[in-house]
Amino acid sequence: MNIRKSTPDDIHLILSMYDHSRSVMRADGNMTQWVGYPLREDVEEDIKRGVSYIVESGKWEVESAGTFALVPGEEPTYNYIDHGRWIDKQTPYSTLHRMAALSGTHGIADIAFRYVKEQASHLRVDTHHDNRPMRHILEKEGFVYCGIIYMPDGAPRDAYEWWRYDCVPADLKEYVETVILPQHEHYDAAHRPDHIRRVIARSMMLQPSAITYIAAAMHDIGICEGREVHHLASGRIIRADQHLRRWFNEEEIELIAQAAEDHRASATTKPRSLLGCILSEADRDIEPETIVRRTVEYGFSHYPTLDREGHWQRTLEHLHEKYAEGGYLKLWMDDSPNAAPLADLRELIHNERRLRSLFDNLFDTISHK
Repeated sequence: MNIRKSTPDDIHLILSMYDHSRSVMRADGNMTQWVGYPLREDVEEDIKRGVSYIVESGKWEVESAGTFALVPGEEPTYNYIDHGRWIDKQTPYSTLHRMAALSGTHGIADIAFRYVKEQASHLRVDTHHDNRPMRHILEKEGFVYCGIIYMPDGAPRDAYEWWRYDCVPADLKEYVETVILPQHEHYDAAHRPDHIRRVIARSMMLQPSAITYIAAAMHDIGICEGREVHHLASGRIIRADQHLRRWFNEEEIELIAQAAEDHRASATTKPRSLLGCILSEADRDIEPETIVRRTVEYGFSHYPTLDREGHWQRTLEHLHEKYAEGGYLKLWMDDSPNAAPLADLRELIHNERRLRSLFDNLFDTISHK
């Protein structure tokens, strides 16, 4: 396998790759992505800027099998994001665009992502919501869904973000990816791998370290014993995990376990450590639409016999009990990154007409999955 910069001699080949990938999208029901795009002019501009790449391999009959663009620097369409927010607004990033392959080739995405992750420690990417294969690949590759961005023509795209976490040992990251995260695949929607990845990312923005990384990765590991006691079960599981002793001493493991025990939103006392405060803040993930969506998803998972009005009342009660003024959720850090989002959520809670409209849209979407 070899990856090289594209040259003007590759233009016809790249356009053929785009044609094949476009036909795959159409066959999968994705009818509106890549309509009149990418054009020859886009390829020429990518090559001129030095951001277009060719994937070469001896695995297939063709020598050149795939293409992509890796563009460093700010992407203008990412300056506004809807229904969410970028997690990392400070670190320079590169954007992955226009990935495609020739007919008869497989695994181009795996090769491309392996390469771009070596070149950039912070990546962003967007894709059409109907591009299910790409969304699956992004989740498999550890990207975190952040919200919706819009193309220059107004078309929406799902936006994702990824970090390499250079301060974390590679074998520890492998342990989390292959052992810890798969355990969350079958939990309720609020505790699946995408939630864990978001907590990891938000925690690492506050204090990047291997201890922060593993504490965030394992904070919900005890959910298998039930939501009410999962924080205590998580602490017990962390203390008993002999694999962690490859990277951490007993004092550090105790710190990680206590942080997991202290992270629960209903806790009435401040976490015992800074790590616990960081984990608590990261676990809040207070984005108004995300909070309402997770509340509705939890209702579908745990109260399947409720009708629409029953779910609406449960959603209202939960939001008021937890997030409204006087609710049990506490922010434990000075200058908490959750302070402004919590104010926005409280405004939504008080605007019952707007909240009901959002609830109905989410209810319809989830009920038809």
